[in-house]
Amino acid sequence: MAKCPKCGRKLTLFDWRPNCPECGVNLVYYGLEDKLLDEADAAEAEHAKLQKKIDRLKAAFVGSKLTIVRIFLSILPIAALLIPLCEISFKAPFMGEKTTAVSLITLIDVFSNLDFDALLTMLGSATLQTTFIGYAGALVCLALSLVFVIVSLLALMAACGKRGNSRNLTLNGIAIAFAVASIVFFTVFASNGAATFAGYFSGKLGAGIFVYIGMLLLLLGINIVLTIKGTPVKYKQCLVGGIPAEEYFELVEKGTPKEVIREMMAKALDEIEAKKASEEEAKAEEKESVEA
Repeated sequence: MAKCPKCGRKLTLFDWRPNCPECGVNLVYYGLEDKLLDEADAAEAEHAKLQKKIDRLKAAFVGSKLTIVRIFLSILPIAALLIPLCEISFKAPFMGEKTTAVSLITLIDVFSNLDFDALLTMLGSATLQTTFIGYAGALVCLALSLVFVIVSLLALMAACGKRGNSRNLTLNGIAIAFAVASIVFFTVFASNGAATFAGYFSGKLGAGIFVYIGMLLLLLGINIVLTIKGTPVKYKQCLVGGIPAEEYFELVEKGTPKEVIREMMAKALDEIEAKKASEEEAKAEEKESVEA
C-alpha cells in the first residue's frame, strides 16, 4: 500500500485526490524540484567527466611540439613502405631477366592474390621448405608490424590516459621487432632461393625497409622522451551546481549530506551572479564615461 512521501500516512483506494488527506502535500509534485536538481547535477557531472577526456585527447595530439611531431612520425612509417622494400630478380631461358621492386602496393597485390594451397604445398616440399618458410615469414611479420603501427596511431587518442605511455612504447617495440624479424626471414628466403635456383634467382633488401625501421625508432624515441617529460594537460574548469567539479566529486566521495552540498551550490551560484552583476555594472559605467 502506498504511503505519503512527506508524512508517511498510508493511502487507501479512497484517497484518490492529488493531495494527502493528512498533511495536504501534493502527492504528484512532491519532491519534483529535488529530482530535477539531482538530474541537473548528474548531467553536469557527466559533462565534467567527458570534458576531462576531451582535454586529454586534445593534449595527446597538440599538447606540445613533441606530440605534434609524434603525429607525423606515426604516419611516416606507413609512407616509408611505399619505398621499395626489396628487389627480387628471376631469370629463365628464352624469357630474360625480370626484376621486381617490392613495396606496400606490391604486397597488397600479393596478399589479395595469394594461393594458400600452393604455399602449403611448397612448405611441405623438402627442397623448397626453408625457402618458402622465409617467404611466408617475411610477409606475415611485415604485415603484423604494419598492423601494430596502425594500432599505435589509433592509440594516440588515449595517449594521455593512465597507461598511455606504456601502451605506446609496447606497440612501437612490437612493431620494430616484427619489422626486424621480416628482414631475417627475407634473408633466409633470398639466400636459400639463390642456393636452390643458382643463377636464376636473387633477392636483396631495399632502402624502404631500413627507412621504415628508422621511422619506427624515431617514433619510439619520441615516446620515450614524452614518457620522461610528460605531456601537459590543460583541463577546462567545469562547474556542478556552481562549485568546481573536482570539489563536487570529492564531497560526494566523502559522503557529504545532500543538503550541505545544496547550500554550498546556492552560495556559489549567488557569488557567480554577484560577480556577473558587478562586471556588467563596471562595463556600463565605463560605457557612460566614454560617451561623456
